[in-house]
Amino acid sequence: MNNVVLIGRLTRDPELRYIPSGTAVANFSLAVDKGLSREKKQEMESRNQPTADFINITVWGKMGENCANYLQKGRLVGVNGRIQTGSYEKDGIRRYTFEVVANQVEFLEYGDKNTNRSEGFSGGQDSSSNFEGPEGFHPTDDNDDIPF
Repeated sequence: MNNVVLIGRLTRDPELRYIPSGTAVANFSLAVDKGLSREKKQEMESRNQPTADFINITVWGKMGENCANYLQKGRLVGVNGRIQTGSYEKDGIRRYTFEVVANQVEFLEYGDKNTNRSEGFSGGQDSSSNFEGPEGFHPTDDNDDIPF
């Protein structure tokens, strides 16, 4: 079984290209938090060590075109796919590659590339706007307000 599920933020805008057959392929890198305790995270940051893993993602076809059109650096996405490894030789040295080939990409923050990332999941609406949801529920932008 080769199945990977990741949630993270893009470290760069997707790069779109087309192979000779005309099929689209998009590539981007995803920063996935290592899930460290607050103390361990602060310790690693103080030593300039990464607190996230940086994983290369490849997306084929129409989904790859959508990623290139609607995602940008910093956007939060969920990726479901498979690990693909490979190797090549350069200057007599064997190099190994590792990437995730996405079967599905979920946009967890939405908007087009012209939308400011800070608008994020709220779609650009101010949290003080009139929210008409079930009684007792209201929007929150601050994770400290969440009781769990």
